[in-house]
Amino acid sequence: MSLFSDRRVLGIGLAILALGLATWGGLFGFQSDDSGVIVLQGNVDVRQVNLGFKVAGRIADMKVDEGDRVDAGKIVASLDKSYFADEVRLARARVAAQTAIVTRLENGTRPEEIAQARAVVAEREATVALAEATLNRQQDLAGRGVSPHQRHDEATAASEQARAALKSAQETLKLAEIGPRREDIDAAKAQQEAENAALAQAERRLADADLSAPNEGVVLTRVREPGAIVGAGETVYAVSITSPVWVRTYVAEPDLGRILPGMSVEVQTDGGKIYRGQIGFISPVAEFTPKSVETKELRTSLVYRLRIVVEGDTAGLLQGMPVTALVKSGKES
Repeated sequence: MSLFSDRRVLGIGLAILALGLATWGGLFGFQSDDSGVIVLQGNVDVRQVNLGFKVAGRIADMKVDEGDRVDAGKIVASLDKSYFADEVRLARARVAAQTAIVTRLENGTRPEEIAQARAVVAEREATVALAEATLNRQQDLAGRGVSPHQRHDEATAASEQARAALKSAQETLKLAEIGPRREDIDAAKAQQEAENAALAQAERRLADADLSAPNEGVVLTRVREPGAIVGAGETVYAVSITSPVWVRTYVAEPDLGRILPGMSVEVQTDGGKIYRGQIGFISPVAEFTPKSVETKELRTSLVYRLRIVVEGDTAGLLQGMPVTALVKSGKES
């Protein structure tokens, strides 16, 4: 009685296992017929992108809502731009000021400034001449005992001071005639480049205050509302990209040699709608691989992931939707 029960349980187990294998194979469509058509079962794979501003700020406008279609490049939201506009104006003013400095240095000393320096030199020369004449007179008077030696000392000091002032004026005239140093001009130009870079950053931040859709798609989720303060990169919208639309499916190892990238595929929904596509990607890595492959039967259980790119109008294909893919191929070479 016990042996009979064990055999009955074993028979039921084998039947369930056979049914499971059949269902598993049918699920992924690892089947083909004599006409050369490989039938694959898969699911629609639609990519999704989370949209966020590159800069932080307060949301001023949300232009689309859930379910709206958006085109690539369309502005879907905007931040309050007043702060960014102020940064741009400040940066432009700094660029203008530094540009004026560079221009002044490159143009050199003005003729009027050189003439002024020469006039100062002439004035100092006259002062030196007067100081020397006074010193000579005081020396003569002091030698005859008519003038005290203190007057002679004061005249000597005044003469030396006048000569020093003349020397300073002459050096100033030389600098005016030579003009600015090359190093000063280079430093001013480097600062000008830095101010230009700051202006470019400010203008880019102002442009980034508008959020644009990167691809054509449909808004899935509207995460934020006007007035909210958001950080850089924080999700504002979730958009489902309508193109390209892919189908993810798997092919059994025995049929792998009959499928090549670029082959035409007919994609059918359960509702009977037909789409056209082509094989876009075949994974080089097997999946559902046993831990040890020792027999031919186990090797035939290997499967490889396929990506089918649906062409043309993809309206009606939604994320995760089950579809059937028919691949017409020749015999294995």
